[in-house]
Amino acid sequence: MQTDGLGQNLRAQALGAFLARQGESLVTAEACTGGLISAALTSVAGSSAWFDRGWVTYTNQAKHEQLSVDLDSLQAFGAVSEQVVCEMASGALMQAKRAALSIAVSGVAGPGGGSAEKPVGLVWFGFARRTANDVVVSAVKQVFEGDRRAVREAAVEFALSHALFLCEQSN
Repeated sequence: MQTDGLGQNLRAQALGAFLARQGESLVTAEACTGGLISAALTSVAGSSAWFDRGWVTYTNQAKHEQLSVDLDSLQAFGAVSEQVVCEMASGALMQAKRAALSIAVSGVAGPGGGSAEKPVGLVWFGFARRTANDVVVSAVKQVFEGDRRAVREAAVEFALSHALFLCEQSN
């Protein structure tokens, strides 16, 4: 799945417009996408009004040190897991006190590194949304086809689309 970036840009614009209308901002915590989600978001003019910051936490140590991901979770479930992306998403939101939304991603982009349990193309997404009384965390698993570039691009598009969907559902 190759894209020209137009879909990403439109999704980033829509997400940014929603957040701006709400007076909210978001943060990202990325592993396999290596900052591509943040790049897509900040490619939108005026994104400083609603994009707070992003982390690229490629290693387990970085996930632990920067996002407070539990080392026991990393050991028990691995970096590419529901548990870890949920901790990444909530950890990012905890670090950025003013942000209302976080997007986290961890996956196996390939071409190597896959297994029967975690094949190349498997990507876990974590989303944390600050509400008036709590933080709501959810995770979604997707398996994308294609080479490393295609998997990463598809992950960015899904992350932006699903974040927008969650925002619209919370309204």
